Amino acid sequence: MTSPSALLRLPDGTIKQRGPLTGTEVWTVPGRAHRPIAVPHEDRHRLAADEGRRLCAFCEDRYLETTPEKDRLVRTDDGGYAHVPRVSADALFDTVAEFRRFGNLFEIVSAEYWRENYGFRQPSDVVRWADEYLSTPAGRAHIERLVAVRDAASGSVSDVEAGALDLVGGSHDVVVARRHVHDDAEWSDDLVSAGELTPDEHAAYIAFAVDALARIGAAQPHAKYVSVFQNWLRPAGASFEHLHKQLVAIDEFGPQVSREIGMLAADPALYQREIAALALREGLVVAANDHAVAFAGVGHRYPAFEVYSRSRAHLPQAHAPEEVRGMSDLLHALHAATGVHVPTNEEWHYRPAGVHAPMPWRIVLKWRISIPAGFEGGTKIYVNTIDPWTLHARAVAAMRELRDAGRLAPGLRIGDECAPGDARLGYAD
Repeated sequence: MTSPSALLRLPDGTIKQRGPLTGTEVWTVPGRAHRPIAVPHEDRHRLAADEGRRLCAFCEDRYLETTPEKDRLVRTDDGGYAHVPRVSADALFDTVAEFRRFGNLFEIVSAEYWRENYGFRQPSDVVRWADEYLSTPAGRAHIERLVAVRDAASGSVSDVEAGALDLVGGSHDVVVARRHVHDDAEWSDDLVSAGELTPDEHAAYIAFAVDALARIGAAQPHAKYVSVFQNWLRPAGASFEHLHKQLVAIDEFGPQVSREIGMLAADPALYQREIAALALREGLVVAANDHAVAFAGVGHRYPAFEVYSRSRAHLPQAHAPEEVRGMSDLLHALHAATGVHVPTNEEWHYRPAGVHAPMPWRIVLKWRISIPAGFEGGTKIYVNTIDPWTLHARAVAAMRELRDAGRLAPGLRIGDECAPGDARLGYAD
């Protein structure tokens, strides 16, 4: 049985939660759940002609402000997508990138980290790509500008050839969608969030990120894990209000993954028993399809949804295409129900390569609508303004409206349309 202390409602209406996987203590006090959660745009203005294509460094008219592209997705004549790898500087504007992948100019874990701490040297094909990129005037000028930007930030002076190798061979990548604002936008806050993509566009975005995850892990042999996350809007930590994900190779699992591995040693059914069974019993199943299920999360510092794969696979890249699509469709529906102007963090969790404990792929979507302060810092008890039941009700109502409007993928079961079997996870089968 799930611990009864995971979710407790007191007579005055206060709700106390304890995260089943984290142990985090959270309180929701009455009267705070109905405050507005959208954040007003700080610099809202009417857009000039074509301004929506150049609002930030991730925009489609400013390709040369990001590092050399490792890959891009372009539309095909049949409406699908094709990969165009390692685009040269001369060819950046020859096609329209619906999604792009490139190295983060300011990495969390740098190429130097892997070189100095592990003696890592780039493989010959990456060295060859860097040399080829520098061999054209446009490519060399691009690299020189980027190296100068990094040197100005760090106060150092770098060799262009060495800088080029680090820029193309790093292990912290960014996956960026084409549009900052809608193509017909009149105002700067007509933003394109994940929920504003079509279900098919979002599916391509997620599949592209899964492919990037596999490639980064394969390219950096000293990495134990690749952290995948998405920060949407500045209050959630985004540098640009332009839809993008980040993937960072690290040489540790991190405390949370290590904690779960330890818990799994005693209870392989951990996620089924502590998460899915609790959600089913408390009426917190938000939606499901044949490959994934979404719950209103318990014990999070912020209102949070948890999307669990129902597959037997553990790593995202080990999922079949239809299973990845199932995860994408549920996540897209939650983003759409959240709305464009709500700051969010999206976090991916999965079993690290080389670990044998059964761990499902899950994605947590958090609404960053409050700021932990002195009370939380002093007590380690966090005040979450929206309890799981209220979060569930808001999401279910919004998703039904979106489905009626034709904005969600087919095959979603929402709220009480879900059956108990929809909460059955397959990771430990």
